[in-house]
Amino acid sequence: MTRSRHSVFVLAIVLAAATLARAQAPSAPSAPAAPGQPASAQVVNELLQALAYGVQRFQAMDAEGLLLQISERYRSGPLTKNVARQQLRAIFAAHDAVWARIRVDQVVMIGDRAWVYSTGEVVGRVRFLGTHVTLYAWERQPEVAYVEEGRWKLIGDR
Repeated sequence: MTRSRHSVFVLAIVLAAATLARAQAPSAPSAPAAPGQPASAQVVNELLQALAYGVQRFQAMDAEGLLLQISERYRSGPLTKNVARQQLRAIFAAHDAVWARIRVDQVVMIGDRAWVYSTGEVVGRVRFLGTHVTLYAWERQPEVAYVEEGRWKLIGDR
């Protein structure tokens, strides 16, 4: 899968985590620790609240509501917020329902940036066919967020 396709699925999943209702603070990763300082419990809770909102918007197939949590400066390789908008609309057009499952592996702070490492998958039910398909699955992939306009927003993989 190309980096841009990978990033939009990670973006959608990180924002649309279906298991966040029972999420706890991230557990210690089995992989080597990421650089930076572990995020405080307050930061983790704020990020989980932002993710819970994303879950609602993703499962409601509300691309514009979901995109409110992405900075206009978002860049992950060639992926920008406008490209993410187009890809989310295509995903929602091809499926009559979508779900996401995620496990937050680790959250570390580097300056004012929160690096959220997660593992999960996105599943959709193909419109008119009713077939469930896994759209994407990943392990321990990062997305970076920071506070913009008073709330956490994704800025990409930088």
